[in-house]
Amino acid sequence: MTYVMVLLLGGVILGLLAVASHPSPYFGALGLVVVGGFGCGALLEHGGSFLSLVLFLIYLGGMLVVFAYTAALAAEPYPESWGSESVLLSVLWYVFVVAVACVFWGGGWYEFCWSAVGESGGFLMVGGDMSGAALMFSFGGGMLVIGAWVLLLTLLGVLELTRGLSRGALRVV
Repeated sequence: MTYVMVLLLGGVILGLLAVASHPSPYFGALGLVVVGGFGCGALLEHGGSFLSLVLFLIYLGGMLVVFAYTAALAAEPYPESWGSESVLLSVLWYVFVVAVACVFWGGGWYEFCWSAVGESGGFLMVGGDMSGAALMFSFGGGMLVIGAWVLLLTLLGVLELTRGLSRGALRVV
């Protein structure tokens, strides 16, 4: 299980490097898909099947539609690829930062137990991830409204950034 988790979390880090280097919105969307897929796999490995499914359906289904819409508005005729010099330097810089962070804060990570959600002992009628989602929607309604408001403001900010100099966000593509 440890080897699979290291593989999945390494995939998350590689996907985050792809998003952070941002050669083009299209490659950034691919990086988000990779991060979402590996993150869902890590949650699934810990026993959070319901939470993994919710993340996969909502995050990849909903947020990437918005990302694809905004990327279509910012269509570049010649997008930068991952082999260009500026993107390669950016990726190498982020790999260096991750390596330094692993050296400073990576010691002793293997001493803690990586156990699944339902392995607390005894028989459980409801999985831990399902009761956590129910608790989030019952007592976390305020944070849910704040999260929706932040996502709306982020969408408006992205649309404002991608509208160009003289063209508005609502135009014929």
